[in-house]
Amino acid sequence: MPPAPLPPKEGNLFKRILKCYEQKQYKNGLKFCKMILSNPKFAEHGETLAMKGLTLNCLGKKEEAYDFVRKGLRNDVKSHVCWHVYGLLQRSDKKYDEAIKCYRNALKLDKDNLQILRDLSLLQIQMRDLEGYRETRYQLLQLRPTQRASWIGYAIAYHLLKDYDMALKLLEEFRKTQQIPPNKIDYEYSELILYQNQVMREADLCRESLEHIETYEKQICDKLMIDEIKGEMLLKLGRLKEASEVYRELIDRNAENWHYYEGLERALQPRTLEDRLQVYEEISKRHPRAVSPRRLPLNFVTGEKFRELMEKWLRVNISKGCPPLFTTLKSLYYNTEKVSTIQELVTGYEASLKTCDLFSPYENGEREPPTTLLWVRYFLAQHFDKLGQFSVALDYINSAIASTPTLIELFYLKAKIYKHVGNLIEAARWMDEAQSLDTADRFINSKCAQYMLRANMVKEAEEMCSKFTREGTSAMENLNEMQGMWFQTECALAFQRLGKYGEALKKCHEVERHFFEITDDQFDFHTYCMRKMTLRAYVDLLRLEDVLRKHAFYFKAARAAIEIYLKLHDSPLANESKEQEVNSENLSAKELKKMLSKQRRAQKKAKLEEERKHAERERQQKNQKKKRDEEEEETSGPKEELLPEKLERADNPLEEAIKFLIPLKNLVADNIDTHLLAFEIYFRKGKFLLMLQSVKRAFAIDSNNPWLHECLIRFSKCVSDHSNLSEVVNKVLTQEMQKIFIRRDLESFNDEFLKRHPTSIQHQLSGAKMMYFLDSSRQEKAIAIATRADGTMRDKNVKTLTKVLESLRDGGFGTCHAQTNDYRLACHKLFPLASTFMPLTKEDDGRFASVNHTAPNHEVLSNEI
Repeated sequence: MPPAPLPPKEGNLFKRILKCYEQKQYKNGLKFCKMILSNPKFAEHGETLAMKGLTLNCLGKKEEAYDFVRKGLRNDVKSHVCWHVYGLLQRSDKKYDEAIKCYRNALKLDKDNLQILRDLSLLQIQMRDLEGYRETRYQLLQLRPTQRASWIGYAIAYHLLKDYDMALKLLEEFRKTQQIPPNKIDYEYSELILYQNQVMREADLCRESLEHIETYEKQICDKLMIDEIKGEMLLKLGRLKEASEVYRELIDRNAENWHYYEGLERALQPRTLEDRLQVYEEISKRHPRAVSPRRLPLNFVTGEKFRELMEKWLRVNISKGCPPLFTTLKSLYYNTEKVSTIQELVTGYEASLKTCDLFSPYENGEREPPTTLLWVRYFLAQHFDKLGQFSVALDYINSAIASTPTLIELFYLKAKIYKHVGNLIEAARWMDEAQSLDTADRFINSKCAQYMLRANMVKEAEEMCSKFTREGTSAMENLNEMQGMWFQTECALAFQRLGKYGEALKKCHEVERHFFEITDDQFDFHTYCMRKMTLRAYVDLLRLEDVLRKHAFYFKAARAAIEIYLKLHDSPLANESKEQEVNSENLSAKELKKMLSKQRRAQKKAKLEEERKHAERERQQKNQKKKRDEEEEETSGPKEELLPEKLERADNPLEEAIKFLIPLKNLVADNIDTHLLAFEIYFRKGKFLLMLQSVKRAFAIDSNNPWLHECLIRFSKCVSDHSNLSEVVNKVLTQEMQKIFIRRDLESFNDEFLKRHPTSIQHQLSGAKMMYFLDSSRQEKAIAIATRADGTMRDKNVKTLTKVLESLRDGGFGTCHAQTNDYRLACHKLFPLASTFMPLTKEDDGRFASVNHTAPNHEVLSNEI
């Protein structure tokens, strides 16, 4: 039997509870709840109990809130209000699937409740349940056919489901209801028309899209978008003459947009190189100050014409003192002929400017100022750095610094060269020198912090960032609040190299939380964008959120986290208390007393540090409360604190690694590292079919990848070592592996791999490691293959040689101290400036004394080169 309805007095109080909740007057709402529940007749009133729970949740009392809401639901399970409130509670906890179930139960009891339908539609679009979203929007349209959001929401549902015809019909029907005079410009109506046109373009209705944009041209606010759409559609329809006119107008409007030049070329279809060049010359005459029409021809001209145009380009920019000159030409460095022409021209300028202050000794004209020679040397330093001739690059940048020791760009470039050469401590020192010249420059400050992190100087990097973070809070916390993911990813990698796995995992989890927050933040836009009619931006937002974790920051953090969890699985950290118990058993009474005293001091110190942190947290919370209105509280409780000690002692590291892996498998499936990381996890879990899936996907991307080669041999050997596999699994594995190995045994497969890649150090290293893995008696031969670095090797650089050295050190070839030292000395001769190959001496610790106390040993320094 359903509970009796509230009498008028209590009914009015309940309405006031609802009003207080809407107006965020939570304390007043609790008072009214108490007034109803204090009456013995209504002490168990389900809807009031549920509303009390919802109000408590808004005040951060989550456990009490759940108790009251569940109690209310038990007392009145047939109430749509109780189910709706329970859904709102689940939604505040980000349990969207559970919230959807609650809303559906509420709708069974009140199928036409607008608020529940709206809340359900928001969750469905948030979870991308597009079919369900379409059904809910249809119900809303039937209940409120006069509301704009009903039509727009229903049309967007069809658009996202790629049913373009139905979406266009709905949008057109809705557009007809809008009473906008043809001569009036209304922003929201303009956005509706442009959204309609976007759907047409996605449906490949080029003619209809062009006619549509021409019909409503006068009523659209975004005039640039009109021309861009016209140009694109005219090209697709083959009306090239009209398209060329449109693109000329666009270039007149913005002569630096490379896409417009591309469109103009497609429209004009120049048959010869001269015709193509003439197009750019005409534009350059019309826009003499534009850069693009003079830069773009350098991409396609060759020979003497390239030399002529390049000389003009270089002289103008060097005379002006244009720092990003090299950056504008970097894309040409794939062509060796063009690179040699650039080098010949600029080295000629340097020689001439030193002797006669002119670009050429055969010219007579106005002499160049001394700064011209400075910018020539700056360019040459970048040029030779790009070509890997680091000593030459350093000579040029040192001579530039000697002439002008106050120019930030010179020190910045010197730091960059040292980074490329493999000396990260020296790179950080010179970047610190650069930022000291302008301490108010946020960019150079951030770069300096980044370089310090790459040299594993975490504390110094934090101090560097503190110059631009909020006062009264640590830079780490403030950068976390501001979602400074560049800092956090670099910090995670630094901690990983230093072996501080708990701190590294904390940073990785913080980055993961940022991505979760960004995904969650779209919730507010589902209603806002329909109200403001920013429909194109809204659809773009939804599509961005769908692939958000494709971002490089997430991949970096996820990869680091997976590698650390794999390391922790292979070598778990011992429990500190157990270690102490074991040690205490072997100590004398005096030593035990000394150890206990030391422990007490450490505990006291830790307690004081914890109290300091607690006081700091309390102070921050008080400051935050001042900023908020007294009655307004956070809708969700505090997040679980990320404790490094807890993270690095996870109960199941492989399960934690899989949490980071799943988004990569869904969104970054085109990156081979995703599948090879997956293999490493499943290899340790003993999941043979998932291992097979991972290597097959990786094989399809790049069958010659050196890491994949190692995974294939380890996988094949693992399968052969397990004779207890089920018949079906064994049959599948055998069939699929035959396609890769083609009836070859592992030794011959490995030998063939080595023969196929004789000039690649990375491939030779992987092959050599597998040679030792398959037969440890061939250690000498394997080490000889891995350490070969003669002139035929094409990837002989600091990064690859460091990988070889680390493999020798970490036991990839067994015990081989003598060979390791010999190889380090050989690498040191090749790259004398690289810190990885330098002998470990006491003097090393004195370098960069101001930032030295966190400097690691050299074997971890060049991981980020």
